[in-house]
Amino acid sequence: MPYKVLTDLQQAPASPGAFLFQVQLWPHQSLTGTGFVWVMGLFFGLISLPLIALVGTVVMWGILPFAMGAVALLWLSLHRNWRDRDILETFSLTPDAAMLVRRDPDGTERAWKANPYWVRVERHEKVGQVEDYLTLTGGERVVELGAFLTPEERRALEGRLLVALSRAKAP
Repeated sequence: MPYKVLTDLQQAPASPGAFLFQVQLWPHQSLTGTGFVWVMGLFFGLISLPLIALVGTVVMWGILPFAMGAVALLWLSLHRNWRDRDILETFSLTPDAAMLVRRDPDGTERAWKANPYWVRVERHEKVGQVEDYLTLTGGERVVELGAFLTPEERRALEGRLLVALSRAKAP
């Protein structure tokens, strides 16, 4: 599951600034480093098979740049995909504040903060082609949470957020 609950206290924390609830979210990453090596090795091997028959001919030198270009393009596209998935969202809830910090692939961070008493979690059934669009309302703007999650994961996260916010609002 591409999110992890770091803190989920059932009662008020001992110190005033401690987290009642904290969760980290990230995009699903199915291709591991080992998988990358296997994909690249398999692709290189398969694209080299036709070249074996052409070894020692002039035709091989005409086809070789295109074959190696295809290998390079696959390598570059997989690395670009890895970089684009390097997103981390952290939602933190204390008795005084609800905060969402998003670290984008380029390293920039965007933050949202609101009073937990006024924060609302809203799940929109369908927005365009996105099912179960999850937003947080309560600060100066509405923010989206977990855009990269599946609809089932967003529904599960919504339930956890609602419980945590109701505990934060309770006296």
